[in-house]
Amino acid sequence: YLVGVGRADCTGPVAEVPLMGYASPEQVGGGLLSRLYSRAFIVAEPESSKRVVFVSADIGMVSQRVRLEVLKQLQSKYGELYRHDNVILSGTHTHSGPAGYFQYTLFWVTSKGLIRPALESIVNGIVKSIDIAHENMKKGRLFINRGTVENSQINRSPFSYLENPASERSRYSSNTDKEMVVLKMVDEDGYELGLISWFAVHPVSMNKSNHLVNSDNMGYASYLFEQEKNKGMLPGEGSFVAAFASSNLGDVSPNTRGPFCANTGESCDNPQSSCPVGGAAMCMAKGPGNDMFESTRIIGQNIYSKAKELYDKASQEVTGALSSAHQWVNMSDVTVQLSATRTVKTCKPALGHSFAAGTIDGVGAFNFTQGSVEGDPFWDQIRDQLLGEPSNETIACHQPKPILFSTGEMTWPHPWHPDIVDVQIAAIGSLAILAVPGEFTTMSGRRLREAVKSEFDSHGTPGMNVVIAGLCNVYTHYITTYEEYQVQRYEAASTIYGPHTLSAYIQLYRGLAKAIALNATQDLPRGPEPPLFNVTSLTLLPSLGAENAPASKTFGDVLEGVRQGYREGEVAAVTFVGANPRNSAENATEHNFLTVERYSNISSSWRVVLNDASWDTRFYWSKGTRGQSNVTIEWHIPAGTQPGLYRLRYFGHYKRRVLLRLITVPFEGSSSTFQITAP
Repeated sequence: YLVGVGRADCTGPVAEVPLMGYASPEQVGGGLLSRLYSRAFIVAEPESSKRVVFVSADIGMVSQRVRLEVLKQLQSKYGELYRHDNVILSGTHTHSGPAGYFQYTLFWVTSKGLIRPALESIVNGIVKSIDIAHENMKKGRLFINRGTVENSQINRSPFSYLENPASERSRYSSNTDKEMVVLKMVDEDGYELGLISWFAVHPVSMNKSNHLVNSDNMGYASYLFEQEKNKGMLPGEGSFVAAFASSNLGDVSPNTRGPFCANTGESCDNPQSSCPVGGAAMCMAKGPGNDMFESTRIIGQNIYSKAKELYDKASQEVTGALSSAHQWVNMSDVTVQLSATRTVKTCKPALGHSFAAGTIDGVGAFNFTQGSVEGDPFWDQIRDQLLGEPSNETIACHQPKPILFSTGEMTWPHPWHPDIVDVQIAAIGSLAILAVPGEFTTMSGRRLREAVKSEFDSHGTPGMNVVIAGLCNVYTHYITTYEEYQVQRYEAASTIYGPHTLSAYIQLYRGLAKAIALNATQDLPRGPEPPLFNVTSLTLLPSLGAENAPASKTFGDVLEGVRQGYREGEVAAVTFVGANPRNSAENATEHNFLTVERYSNISSSWRVVLNDASWDTRFYWSKGTRGQSNVTIEWHIPAGTQPGLYRLRYFGHYKRRVLLRLITVPFEGSSSTFQITAP
């Protein structure tokens, strides 16, 4: 094959923008722990124009808006080379990236609308990563390997999983998928290019109390792998690209100690995830670490270690033709042939009451609990008044789900949920990547993989490696099995197209697999094109006004300085007169907020040893009154840090009024120097 890899920043605004994932309006950005990247991989047949592009981006999920804008840019640059069918865009599902890049109204509610700077950073970052991969194409080889990851996940809805038939459950040793699949890429001389790992776990080691933008456990695994291979480079730099992509993570949590009542410390591992005192709002899962930062590192390190071992030992070469199959489908109206005599249908999108309960990884608001198959008259009445009540047809179709939001019947100012959804498979020789538009639960994913594999088998392409890539192309929440749907925990309440959603997807992906196996992808009907709503920008974000420094101070001045000396394991911190970090995001595609610098006696100059993409640095912004704000930079000094003389620097932009215009002015600040002494 010809192989190309690329990585580009897609962080966007790190302040004031809500974070995407927990749907908690209080969780807005207030700084940066690690940068977000889009990682792109292109595989091409040397002799033909056939190509496959796989992108994994450090974002909550790929939205239809992002996908349509990316494809529009690719078409204007490359014509028909990169298209709907051969470009897969997947989100890692971090819950600590900026929100606001959706066109469907439901996501506006907690995202404060459509936030252009967030949308543009994601779209431009994805396109740039593809550009870099496109320019770096070289002859190469691919190897695949698979293995088991331990101590990194639990099933967060075990009571739903137990609803699946005992005969089916008995075929599996665990209620989560522990298998990791790794695709290794090298050039023809054996020079290492990159890898993609697929593994099913929610990147929710960072909980909803976090306000620092970061890529969570999967991003930390990428960081460790890339730092290991790009020796001597700053984080985010270097040619080796390591993507840790999402899979069927619907019911899988990294918070391995399980759910406990925050007030009493007792277990709340019950069908309602509810506590005796305080109800569901008190039931939260704990990770393996002492705090969320440590838990993120432990889980990320586990995933990285297994990937490294599988990568080093990968010897099964992937060869064979490339092909891709894609359709748009109206998911609110699919007829599913369950047997020769029985057909069922999907429904218009709707969310059930337990959607509002959230999960043990991020509890919901008010007093909703998981597993409600009864509505609540109080909330139903409020809903009827504000949003209109669901039609009898929708109520009947979604049974036994009590409907909270009948999003498929809500159209103001735009539809609240998508009807038109992408289904897509890309095959690279013996590897089939199923790009799914949401979060399949463990058992849903197993059923889908098995159905697709048997479809390939029965049409003359046996032995395919089938992997699920999650959160691709458009977000449609969760996909549970029919049996899990019956008990209506969070994942089931969020299965928006009704009880037969999984059966519909299985039928559709079988059709795609058959077309690939029979070399008939060109005969697949394209399906109805998704809409691109004419939304320029509609946001409730505060506008950026002129900013001030305190009296007799200027931007970048130190307010609280560093100590004179530190040892490893301690935290060097400095607070500056700051400005809104959104100014920097709007000014530059790539802005670095901070550096850690070490004095070199050899060159008598300062050398940058860390930037703001490092997981050892934290950048906090806090807004004050009268246009003033502070920035605190922390460096958590790791074991093995070279002794010597150091300083921390801050780079920002402030807005100033000149005549009638606001102009943006760059500035910088530096801590005084400090010594790091050997332990």
